[in-house]
Amino acid sequence: GSFDVEAFAHAVRLWTVVLDISVMMAQYPSRRIAELSYRYRTLGLGYANLGALLMASGLPYDSVAGRAIAAAVTAVMTGAAYTTSAEMARLLGAFADFAANRDAMLRVVRNHRRAAHGEATGYEGLSIAPVPFDARQCPDPALAAAASRQWDDAVRSGERYGYRNAQVSVIAPTGTIGLVMDCDTTGI
Repeated sequence: GSFDVEAFAHAVRLWTVVLDISVMMAQYPSRRIAELSYRYRTLGLGYANLGALLMASGLPYDSVAGRAIAAAVTAVMTGAAYTTSAEMARLLGAFADFAANRDAMLRVVRNHRRAAHGEATGYEGLSIAPVPFDARQCPDPALAAAASRQWDDAVRSGERYGYRNAQVSVIAPTGTIGLVMDCDTTGI
């Protein structure tokens, strides 16, 4: 009846490490892409079958509660991945151009933190504020609380150690691959 936040965050941590390792082992279509991938260590952590989670929870896709669940899951995933990235930076070093991008990178992560906390104002360097997460609309209070907590950790650890990865997550449609993965739904 509720989302297993602890297990999900643990899986996110494991996959962030796996994807970081894959930067060194992957084949790239061009030399330039390989160089940039290594220099910025961009990752593509994501999720599939969100529709099945909403269906199992009895929530319509385009409902306030459904969007709140999606926002909370996304916030936990990306916040936990950035925290893991900072922990790896503590041990292995930040991505090569982190120092040159430190202020911008931390500004972006702080803005995500503000959104996860439901703040409507105070965003840094944005002319259009994002739609903030409204934890009151999330039918899973533990998931909602984890959404903001993960971003607190991501900011705190990133300010201290930097980040191993310039990007940790991407949300892409999961049409064909969703079928191969035996997902119940084929979109995010």
